[in-house]
Amino acid sequence: MDNLSELFWSAAVDEIKRGYVYQDHNEQFICLICGKTYTKGLIYNEQGTLMEAERAVRTHAESEHGGMFEYLLNMNKKYTGLTEHQQTLLRYFNLGHTDKEIVKLLGGGSTSTVRNHRFSLREREKQAKVFLAIMGLLDKDGDDSKKLLNIHRGATMIDERYAATESEREKFLKTYFDEKLEKLINFPSKEKRKLVVLQHITGKFESDKKYTEKEVSKILEDIYPDFVTIRRYLIEYGFMERTPDGSAYWVKK
Repeated sequence: MDNLSELFWSAAVDEIKRGYVYQDHNEQFICLICGKTYTKGLIYNEQGTLMEAERAVRTHAESEHGGMFEYLLNMNKKYTGLTEHQQTLLRYFNLGHTDKEIVKLLGGGSTSTVRNHRFSLREREKQAKVFLAIMGLLDKDGDDSKKLLNIHRGATMIDERYAATESEREKFLKTYFDEKLEKLINFPSKEKRKLVVLQHITGKFESDKKYTEKEVSKILEDIYPDFVTIRRYLIEYGFMERTPDGSAYWVKK
């Protein structure tokens, strides 16, 4: 399966809204949140009901992840640009509350203030549509050497360190890994290169599986002797998460 973050960021807006993509080459529907796959033509049991693949992945996204509205709303503020107050208002809007009801739920304010928020958010929607169109025209040449890397969704800090192109990524991987890109020769000190290396290493883990610390260490030790450092950076940079006691690790979605 494709890298889940790359799959998410390359998806069209309508695909992100519904929570899954369809890949023609393997006839699979893929959940954009966890990467679970459903093969076209097969029947699946979701929530005790037998259903075809597309309906199953749609049901999965809703029942297992609470739907795309909440998932997207809870993404890093760097992606949504929303304040906590705006998130709260959007939840109330999504539930169909009137402006008067929202004022009561907020415990104060006025209906005109809520109405102004509705207007401001609609204006942002218009801006976003125009911006998407501009960026779509900008990328029309399809030159991969100019394309910036996708930022993984679990990123703890989003800044210029992620301003690496696909061509730079290939160069960094050839510099720090062996010919098969399986063994890490040196761990870079520069942030941009470090992120590229960590992103590649994350691909060694299954996106929908939980690992023990021993299993994580074994996978990392096969890649680089100082596996403890790699493991720490995977957590620190938001590529992986773990339980407070370190008993379980998983790829951050």
